[in-house]
Amino acid sequence: MDPRSRPEWSHAAWPWVVSAAGGVLLGLSAYAFQYAEGLSYFRDDPRACVNCHVMREAYDSWHHASHRAHAVCNDCHTPHDPVSKYLVKAENGFWHSKAFTFRDFPEPIRIRPRNAAVVRRNCVECHHDLVAAIVGPGETDCVRCHEGAGHGPPR
Repeated sequence: MDPRSRPEWSHAAWPWVVSAAGGVLLGLSAYAFQYAEGLSYFRDDPRACVNCHVMREAYDSWHHASHRAHAVCNDCHTPHDPVSKYLVKAENGFWHSKAFTFRDFPEPIRIRPRNAAVVRRNCVECHHDLVAAIVGPGETDCVRCHEGAGHGPPR
């Protein structure tokens, strides 16, 4: 068939097809965001962390640990400046969504090295008066000795 003999409507249909596909994608994204209680992640409420059932153990252990009286999840697991905080939250949100949707996360869940570095910086920042004399220019791995500090005694 000669390509010039195609009906004209096919060229006019593309904007409608692209718009419909975009609308479906936007609708599914909005539904998923609402279903996953996406707005809750913009707050500092620790209960947002247990929207995913795999975080229940981490939440429960924090709830029984000494830091519960002084810090919520974001105090330890996100940077303290607002721009970096929401960039980390967005990155983590993407990877958490992917992992929980496709069920490709390790059991038990493990902190990624990049996020562990955030936790270490926050430990030193909050406890600077206590650790100033022992913290050198390199990365200090606080949880090596204080494994149960944020989430209670290890099992």
